Parts: sequence; C-alpha cells; structure tokens
Amino acid sequence: MRSVTYSMNVSLDGYIVGPDGGFNWTTPDEEIFRSWIDEIREVGVHLLGRRLYETMLYWEDADQDPSLDDSQLEWTALWKPLPKVVFSSTLSAVQGNARLASGGLAEEIERLRAEPGEGDIAIGGATLAAEAAALGLIDEYRARVYPVLIGGGIPFFPQRERRVDLELVETRTFSSKAIYLRYRVAR
Repeated sequence: MRSVTYSMNVSLDGYIVGPDGGFNWTTPDEEIFRSWIDEIREVGVHLLGRRLYETMLYWEDADQDPSLDDSQLEWTALWKPLPKVVFSSTLSAVQGNARLASGGLAEEIERLRAEPGEGDIAIGGATLAAEAAALGLIDEYRARVYPVLIGGGIPFFPQRERRVDLELVETRTFSSKAIYLRYRVAR
C-alpha cells in the first residue's frame, strides 16, 4: 500500500510560515535542495492545498528561466510531470499536470491507494496535512528543521487532542545546521 507522507521545512519552534506569512528563513542551500530532489523522486502523486499549489506554480514553467542552475532544472523536470491533486473551494481550474480534487481528502487518498501505481502520496500544506492527520491518514512525518525561532505563524504539527506515537526512521544533519527528521507513525 502506498504511504502518505507529510514533508515541510519547519522552524525549531514548530512553524512552516512565520507570523508575517513569510518563509524566507527556509531558503535551501544546495545540500538541502538535493534532499528535496531525492525525496520527490519517491513521490507518485502530490496532494496540495490552494496556497501551496499557488506557491509551487512557479515550477510549472521555471525551466524557461535561463538563470536556473542544474539542480533547479532537475527539480523542475521532476515536479512538472508529477500528478498533483489540488484541494480548493475557491479555484475553478488548475494548471499543468494537476486536477482539482473531486471528493474529500479521505476519499481521494483511499482511491489513490487503491489505484495501481508507485511512489508515495505526498501531502503539502498545513491545512490539508492537519485534516489528514486528524483522520489518521499520515504514515510518515518528514521535517527539515531550521535553526531559527520565528515566534508564531502556521504550525507544522496540527493542534489536536490525540496522541500519535512515532518511530524515528532517519536523521540527517546538513552543513547549514538544519536537521532532517523522518518519523513513521507507529501502528
């Protein structure tokens, strides 16, 4: 069965976006960017909320930007053809290899897990991930923790009142002093 993964950059105090809506503290160096490339290779479909979808639209035609380096071109080549499902109540159309979700999150994940296919089902966006977590649908949490305290904003971990036990699967310390943590939900 395909795993559902939630992976984001996060501040040490637990936020993916600061109180001002910014995330400039997460600009990846080459080593961290390579780790994102390695991770996206394992993804078969990406589920996104509207805000993250709109942020990631840049990569749909980034390959036309002559200033991109080899790693950025490699990311674009992987991201662009990747099937994406966008959850939005305000968008009427999406671009690239994306479609609007036709059902609820649980129904979409159940359908995707039942379909033949390889690769993880990745979830991006805090609101969408919070819904998936509340439904017990996330199999792995992956965080690239940056050594910064931003004091508030959108939390990586949704606020909920149930315990979830995790098993540490992998850690990695980057030269920038950011740390990668990969946890599997203990079932």
